[in-house]
Amino acid sequence: MVADGLICGVDEAGRGPLAGPVFAAAVMFRGDQTIAGVADSKVLTPRRREALAVTIREQALVWAVAQASVEEIDRLNILQASLLAMRRAVLALGLAPSLVLVDGKQRPVLDYPTRAVVRGDASVPQISAASILAKTARDLEMCRLHVYYPQYGLDRHKGYPTAAHLSAIKRFGVCEIHRQSYAPVRKVLEESGGFRS
Repeated sequence: MVADGLICGVDEAGRGPLAGPVFAAAVMFRGDQTIAGVADSKVLTPRRREALAVTIREQALVWAVAQASVEEIDRLNILQASLLAMRRAVLALGLAPSLVLVDGKQRPVLDYPTRAVVRGDASVPQISAASILAKTARDLEMCRLHVYYPQYGLDRHKGYPTAAHLSAIKRFGVCEIHRQSYAPVRKVLEESGGFRS
């Protein structure tokens, strides 16, 4: 089903972390609909992001969140895995947009007109909304993984290469949620001789 005049905003979250999947979201609003407070997820507090994510899910015409796994990140590289997650999010909408606007310089392969928008997460409301959904979904997943791997402190740094996370990797070793293609993880693997349980 094709929707005339509907713009789909797409963004990803989690390209920089050493652990966990990369997430992407796609959002379409009704006509000239706006949602007050929607902005680039990076400038919002966690509490504000969570509140806005609920509002977006309730009020957007359609939305979808998708991911690419750690295995896909290591096999494809993080850019291609991010584009794959974006493609999955758009295809999961169930409604074909007339135009897809993607944050950044790269575009996923889609059968719809697609345009990359540098800093789109700060200038296109649909992309801003997608950035919020992708970020909150990924943060939730990292908190879920923290239950199984509490030694790494994922609930605090969400897998990013903080001093605490790097220290934990050196102390406890690399496990299956870590991206082996990333230099800091690869270095620990080479020095330790592989995974630790």
